[in-house]
Amino acid sequence: MTDSDPERPLQNRCIAIPESRELDLFASLLERRGASVLRCPLVDIRDTPQPAPVLAWLQTFCGGGCDDLLLFTGEGLRRLLSLIEHHAPALREPFVTQLARVRSIARGPKPGRVLRELGLKPTLVADPATTPGMIALLQTLDLQGRRIGVQLYGTEPNAALMDFLASRGAQALPVWPYVYADAAADAEVLALIESMQQGCVDAIAFTSLQQVERLFRLIEGERLRQALAHTLVAAIGPVVADALRAHGVQPQVVPEDSYYLKPLTRALIERLGSSAP
Repeated sequence: MTDSDPERPLQNRCIAIPESRELDLFASLLERRGASVLRCPLVDIRDTPQPAPVLAWLQTFCGGGCDDLLLFTGEGLRRLLSLIEHHAPALREPFVTQLARVRSIARGPKPGRVLRELGLKPTLVADPATTPGMIALLQTLDLQGRRIGVQLYGTEPNAALMDFLASRGAQALPVWPYVYADAAADAEVLALIESMQQGCVDAIAFTSLQQVERLFRLIEGERLRQALAHTLVAAIGPVVADALRAHGVQPQVVPEDSYYLKPLTRALIERLGSSAP
């Protein structure tokens, strides 16, 4: 096997991945192509610590209380199904029935994948997969008097979306089925930054804006920007890219069309596999 082995275009490359939910999948995609992977999951996804409000929302939804449903993440829909399974299994059938009845609007492709596992598909898909993309799509619809379920994530209220829905005469019914928590210990993250400063990391691939925010919460901004300046910075899509730019970091690798792990891996191969280490 040589350094130019076309089957392993990332050989001799070291790539840091802050991913947590699909850490093993992302690592295997890169390792099969020869990369050395530094695993440093920055954010952990957990069920909401307060299931009662989510269960109340589910009761409303299953009782026909929503005309539309905005799905922001596939993870959110999975968490709703998991909460039903663990706390209210009798709601599964009416929940799926209502999913088929309402006008469902997905932010990008990921919620649609979970719907397809239930034999369903979204009515509409927002592209780009961002809040502005969702609002742009909703602007084409008559929302007056509509009761709109909104699956959000973390504790982010998404004021821009809520203000828009109110301005169009809609009643927003938001639900937050999961929260984010720090994953890797601070010492592990600091060690990763040190490796980047020493030029030991060829690339770091961010897959959520929460990863970006955790880094900048932990490490003084200028020090972190200097470390990232020694490393190729990749972002899975426009939301993450915008979060990096907001902190003064310009990502060099962003997939053009599809915002998930395989296109991100291909984009890294195109950038790193075409030049010598």
